Amino acid sequence: MTVQAYVLVRTMPGQAGDALARIQSIPGVSLAHAVTGPTDIIAFVEADNMDALGRLIVSRIQQAPGVTRTTTCVVTPIPR
Repeated sequence: MTVQAYVLVRTMPGQAGDALARIQSIPGVSLAHAVTGPTDIIAFVEADNMDALGRLIVSRIQQAPGVTRTTTCVVTPIPR
């Protein structure tokens, strides 16, 4: 089963554009947008499992230029 998550990304001042361009090009990132508020970028990502999700975030998203911090919000199904 695929794991989906929203990744909230904070960047250094003036670096959101470069970080966004890099994050949008990463395989597994379905959408990424610059936003206002305490977070600079929100990305929606998908991976095969939790281990792959962790690798995607640590080795790819956190390595984008100017990224200083990420917060991962894993999507969880809620029974009706």
